[in-house]
Amino acid sequence: MSTVTWITARGLFGRRRFLLLLPLPLVLLGLAVLCRSLGVDPGQWGPPVLVGLGLAVVLPVVALIIGTGVLGAEIDDGTVVHILTKPLPRWQIVLPKLAVAAGVTAVTVAVPLYVAGVLADSVRLGLALAVAAALGALAYSALFLALSLVTRRPVLLGLVYVLIWEGLLGNFVSGTKVLSIQQYVIALADRIAPTGLLETSVSVPVASVMTALVSVGFTVLAIDRLRSFSVAGETS
Repeated sequence: MSTVTWITARGLFGRRRFLLLLPLPLVLLGLAVLCRSLGVDPGQWGPPVLVGLGLAVVLPVVALIIGTGVLGAEIDDGTVVHILTKPLPRWQIVLPKLAVAAGVTAVTVAVPLYVAGVLADSVRLGLALAVAAALGALAYSALFLALSLVTRRPVLLGLVYVLIWEGLLGNFVSGTKVLSIQQYVIALADRIAPTGLLETSVSVPVASVMTALVSVGFTVLAIDRLRSFSVAGETS
């Protein structure tokens, strides 16, 4: 597993797509610092920056870029053959890749969210956002990793989920929030550090259970899907 982890991390940081991770977190951090330095009321800039940008855009987009890349890129360029030919159970391939995807996503997003939370309210809010974002990173990564094995257009489907389901329908159809990872993250963060800056109709028990189900369910799907791949990298 350590070998797969090393190969995945080296491949991720060696690809140009890794550079796509930097702008959004920097924009989030820059806006938070700017608003704080200008003395803008946190009640005005907190929700749009922390939730509207941080949790609704930065977290899922970074997770999408990484989650679809840790295995999807290897399938596209054919290098997945080198891993599939090794006598490894498929879970020993999927789990390290998921760990790398979730870990890199969590660090990339949690740090600027922590700083923004501290600037908006308190250290407790910053920690709450960081912890919740890390849990959300795991759920998103499992989802997008599975998509890279289910379809040839995982990025497109991922964007549909993030922009249409969570972004558009989530704001107008309340029932869709129960199937929104973004709402789970908001609920968990608000439970750790209750504040008026975070609002959601999803309860903490539902958010906790659904986060676990999404993480485990899509991981199992990814493992099962990878079992159907032949050495040629195609599904049998």
